[in-house]
Amino acid sequence: MTPADWDLVAALHAQCSEQNLLRRWGRTHLTPRDLSRLLAQAQCWIGLGVDERPVALVCAGPITREPGVFDLGLQVVDHHQRQGIGTALARQAALLARAHGAHTLSAFTQASNAPMLRLLDWLGPTSHTRDGPYVEVRVALDAPAPDPETAPS
Repeated sequence: MTPADWDLVAALHAQCSEQNLLRRWGRTHLTPRDLSRLLAQAQCWIGLGVDERPVALVCAGPITREPGVFDLGLQVVDHHQRQGIGTALARQAALLARAHGAHTLSAFTQASNAPMLRLLDWLGPTSHTRDGPYVEVRVALDAPAPDPETAPS
């Protein structure tokens, strides 16, 4: 993904509820400048549905600049959640992180975001650190990945 893909990101966000956007970005509006800054620090890609409409966005990279840690950002449009899309993209992000020498995948999400917490726990051994209504989850990437057939959806 590049800054030229802004139209796809905007189309993805148009399919998301305010709650979904707040859960992912901490606000209901993302700007092209925000995307450019993210792309400077992470690899991002958009998942397209069979109709070629965007259904998911995932970013992974050393955003916090902590050695050996890749940060994960993941968003799936509301009507495509619980279909395994986020799990597949998170698994690919973990593989990318491992390939770049990361030993940990980190995600910051709302503590009430049970589907994301289950997904992260499925990726490998995790530690959770609560920060008010949010939680940072760290996934140990040096442990074997679970069987894809048992992934949460």
